[in-house]
Amino acid sequence: MIIRLEDQTGQLRTAKVGFSWTVFFFGFCVPIFRGDAKWAVIMFVASVLTLWLANMIFCFTYNGTYIRDLLSKGFRPADEESRQILIEKGFISG
Repeated sequence: MIIRLEDQTGQLRTAKVGFSWTVFFFGFCVPIFRGDAKWAVIMFVASVLTLWLANMIFCFTYNGTYIRDLLSKGFRPADEESRQILIEKGFISG
């Protein structure tokens, strides 16, 4: 499921809810491409220290973390479908 989030200035971001195949294949490069430097560093350090085993955990958690970070920065669902998905998955309350 893909959601669309928009901030007050109209900047639009899309994010997938659930397992991240892009993190599975590209690891810490995904947050770099998304402009999320903090998580790129965290993922790189954790992956190096655990011989890339931490990457398997990030595959399941990074998309949710990215969505929560965007919501905390003022992004809101851009459409009703995205809003419903966020409610169903527990990111926002109805």
